Amino acid sequence: MKIVIAGGTGFLGRPLTDALARDGHDVVILTRGQNGGRTGVRRVPWNPNGERGPWAAEIDGAGAVVNLAGEPIAGKRWTATQKACILDSRIQATRSLAAAIRGATAAPQVLVNGSAVGYYGPRGDDVVTESAPAGSDFLAQVCVQWEHEALRAASDRTRVVCLRTGIVLEKDGGALPQMLPPFWFGAGGPVGSGRQYWPWIHRDDWIGLVQWAIASPAVRGAINATAPHPVTNAEFARALGRAIHRPAFMPAPGFALKLVLGEMADALLLSGQNAVPDAAKRAGFSFRYSDVNDALRAIFS
Repeated sequence: MKIVIAGGTGFLGRPLTDALARDGHDVVILTRGQNGGRTGVRRVPWNPNGERGPWAAEIDGAGAVVNLAGEPIAGKRWTATQKACILDSRIQATRSLAAAIRGATAAPQVLVNGSAVGYYGPRGDDVVTESAPAGSDFLAQVCVQWEHEALRAASDRTRVVCLRTGIVLEKDGGALPQMLPPFWFGAGGPVGSGRQYWPWIHRDDWIGLVQWAIASPAVRGAINATAPHPVTNAEFARALGRAIHRPAFMPAPGFALKLVLGEMADALLLSGQNAVPDAAKRAGFSFRYSDVNDALRAIFS
C-alpha cells in the first residue's frame, strides 16, 4: 500500500515511517526539506498553505494518509505569536490534505489525523473516554479546530480517524528525556501536587495503533491513543525513579514552573486527563504495554 505521511521526520513520524517501510509499504513523506530519502521512502516537497499543490498528486491513488504536521506544542514559551503558529500550522496543513483528498480521483481509504488528549481540557479525576466533550482552554480549542479540518476529508470513499495522543514515552525524544535530568541528580519527583493524571503511551503501542487504524476498515472517529491504565504524576515519578534506580521524592513546585513556562505549565504539566482508550479496546486493539512500570523498564533496560 502507498502511505503518505505529513510530518514524517519527527519523534513519532520517523519510527512510524520505518515501521511502515519494514512492512513493505511504499511510504512518501511530505516535507518542507530537500528531496531524497532511504530505500522504500520518498520525500516530496510541499507547502501546506491550506490549498492543494503539485504534491497532491501523491495523495491520488494512495491507500492511506497520516497527518502529524504542526509546530511542536512545547517547543517554545507560549507567546501570542507562538500560540498562533501552533494553531495555524495544524489548520493549514490539515486543510491542504483534506482538499487534496476531496479532489483525488482515487481517494485514500483513510486519513489518520493527529490530535491530543488536550482536546478534553483539564478533567481532574474523571475517567475520560472519547465521548467526553471538549474543553475550553487553548489546547482544547486547537484540537477541536484541528479535528474539524480533518473531518472535511470524510466521505463514503475516505474514513477519518482522529488520534488523540497522550504523553508518548521513549528515551530518544518527546517528553521523557526532558524529565530525566533532575532524577539523575537525585532531585526527581512529582510535578506540582502530583495528583494530576498523566495519560501515557509507549511509542511502540502508538505506532501499533496507527498501523491498526490504517488496516481496520471499521475504525473511524476519535481514538484515545493512551495506555489502558493512566497514572497520576506522582505515580509516574515513582515508576520512573524505579526504572532508572534513582529517588523520586523531590517535588517541583507548581509556582516555579509557572514562572519559567507561563501558561504552558498549567496545560502540559500541572493538569491532565484520566483518559482511557475505550474505543480502541472495544474495537479489539491489544496493547503491549498496559502498565507504566513495564513500559519504563522496557525503555531503560
